[in-house]
Amino acid sequence: MKKQSLSAFDADAIKIMEARHHDPFSILGRHPISIDSRHRSSNDARAAVSTTSRHPEKDQIRVKVYLPYAETVSFADNGPAFSRIPGSDFFEYYAEQEELPAHYKLSWQDKDGQHHEHHDPYDFPPQFPAFDQHLFGEGKHWHIYKKLGGHLHQVDGIDGVLFAVWAPNAGRVSVVGNFNRWDGRSHPMRSLGGSGIWELFIPNIGTGSLYKFEILNRASQEVLLKTDPYGQQFEFRPSTASIVVDNQAYSWQDEQWLDQRKKHNWLHQPMSVYEVHLGSWQRDKLGNFLNYRDLAKQLIEYVKNLGFTHIELLPITEHPYDGSWGYQTTGYFAPTSRHGSPDDFRYFVDTCHQNGIGVILDWVPAHFPKDAFALARFDGSALYEHEDPRKGEHRDWGTLIYNYGRNEVKNFLLASAIFWLEEFHIDGLRVDAVASMLYLDYSREDNDWIPNQYGGNENLEAIDFLRELNAVTHDQQPGTVIMAEESTSWPQVTRPTWTGGLGFSMKWNMGWMHDILSYIQQEPIHRKYHHDQLTFGMLYAFTENFVLPFSHDEVVHGKGSLLNKMPGDEWQRFANLRLLYTLMYTYPGKKLLFMGCEFGQGTEWNFNKALDWYVLDYPHHKGLQTLLKDLNHLHKTHPALYQYDFEGKGFEWIDCHDLQQSVISYRRKSDHEDLIVVLNFTPVVREAYRIGVPHPGTYTEIFNSDSSFYAGSNTGNGAVLSEPIAWMNQLHSVKLTLPPLGAVILKL
Repeated sequence: MKKQSLSAFDADAIKIMEARHHDPFSILGRHPISIDSRHRSSNDARAAVSTTSRHPEKDQIRVKVYLPYAETVSFADNGPAFSRIPGSDFFEYYAEQEELPAHYKLSWQDKDGQHHEHHDPYDFPPQFPAFDQHLFGEGKHWHIYKKLGGHLHQVDGIDGVLFAVWAPNAGRVSVVGNFNRWDGRSHPMRSLGGSGIWELFIPNIGTGSLYKFEILNRASQEVLLKTDPYGQQFEFRPSTASIVVDNQAYSWQDEQWLDQRKKHNWLHQPMSVYEVHLGSWQRDKLGNFLNYRDLAKQLIEYVKNLGFTHIELLPITEHPYDGSWGYQTTGYFAPTSRHGSPDDFRYFVDTCHQNGIGVILDWVPAHFPKDAFALARFDGSALYEHEDPRKGEHRDWGTLIYNYGRNEVKNFLLASAIFWLEEFHIDGLRVDAVASMLYLDYSREDNDWIPNQYGGNENLEAIDFLRELNAVTHDQQPGTVIMAEESTSWPQVTRPTWTGGLGFSMKWNMGWMHDILSYIQQEPIHRKYHHDQLTFGMLYAFTENFVLPFSHDEVVHGKGSLLNKMPGDEWQRFANLRLLYTLMYTYPGKKLLFMGCEFGQGTEWNFNKALDWYVLDYPHHKGLQTLLKDLNHLHKTHPALYQYDFEGKGFEWIDCHDLQQSVISYRRKSDHEDLIVVLNFTPVVREAYRIGVPHPGTYTEIFNSDSSFYAGSNTGNGAVLSEPIAWMNQLHSVKLTLPPLGAVILKL
């Protein structure tokens, strides 16, 4: 059919054809039409079909559809045919109201000869409630992820998908996908006015449909193709389309775990965390990623055998670039498809819980990447980020910073946090790069930041966001934990918001980690000159609820593995590492260790391949792994090592001043037991080393890092009887043999 000039059509029709109309529902679908208005434009191309239609003497309904690829259109079930408006892909039918069902169905043949049947999307009223729009605008809709995005939906018994997206600066938004040839003319959305939300119910599509949003910027007329910010599954990279999921299909089996979690007091419970990058913990024989279900078998069995209480996952939120390790997130509501579907990940978490293992997820609300298909300048404007790069861009990382002062942006992040805790039963979030959020001048030159309203460098909007994050998650999901990776001396990170704190459950103790690693890397003969690095941490150990982290950050970017940070020959390097781990497990604070460190991986972590599991064939590596297993068992079975991790009454120095011999000793205490820990940081065996003890009796050595079980020299004590000799402010004392580069734990 020969096309007529666009000038033959009115402005609304032209906008529909050019995909520029902000309100397609005003043109498409069914609309009442009077006889007068129908004949008023009889010479117009729009009315060219009038001579083929009936002319009843009363008002009618006009049904108008726009189908760019259709050859013929009719109502389904052998219903009457529509008439094409000459020179266009518009089709019309005039009917009396009673002729049409509540929701009519179209049947059409495309230019390739394929037949299609579906209900008309433009025959349905708005589906996005005004109350949800209001809550979202207030930044208080914790479950907005159930409304925005693409969700299975039913209207009057008709199944389909309800799409909704926030794009306030758009002139037009369309849903494009594998159901409409990715053509933005096919499914333009309805604007919900001042909320900035656009919605469209597309009937007769469902789970597995691929889609994106095509956005026309109102000011610049730029056309953008964007993935769904609230998408809950994405294609395997490098493809980036969102996928419609059925998030109600999985049947959870962890009710007992969740019930206990609500009552759980993690402050006084053991916590040792195994930090994992799923893409490089293990791979299949061809070097491919393992599925979440395979990991549920292999990883959980391994972690359970070693005795860790939790697994912490480097971000499994969807991300485009493997080399970011997940820290440049594009899908804040979707587990990465690298390892399978959302239900596969649910199975992984479920299996962890059924095996008594908690799951913590690294979560990144500090910044997001500039990838054009994702959040960056989402509707053509700086929507999620700040317009001014002095506030909106991380120079070091080449990423964008969220505008925490905008309610809808804050709501997006808060809903993401709730989503993982509620929908995937995650037990806690570790919030990445908190320091970069707190300071406006973080890693910036003097002239490259904007002070707050009081002239300071504190990011007041980010601070308010973090406080709300902690208040909301603890209220909505009691028993879950929110951890801060915060590397500065910001006060009260883990203190309640009502006292002026940020409200986090725990904070990574980066200062302790840096001091201890700096100390342990010294040659033993020089350690006496750095003794303060070993002991300084106790001056602030109880000012926050600390986690002691030896994380992935310490074994990348040329820093070498933990094993290769240790000085000396092979025996001394392993002895130092065993000593280091014993210090961590007996020191106040929860524990975290990155994968591979538990068996002394020699090479630096490489995200592109599996860990060097073959080294477990060698005695030193196997011995180190056995030591970690025994430390985890010791940690979980002795309350003195965890009950008062965050309180001073759980720790007491016996002697912290023996810098000449590089020995420290202390007590770990609980309500019902008392343990004594002595650590020797030199390769010299210390014979008859006397320490003070609080009570008379026989002290048994319950752990020795130099045991032959761990490939050590097996220098130890067995049981020792105290003597009534006052020593180190104690009325009694014992004489010990301290193993070289070793630690012993004694119990009365």
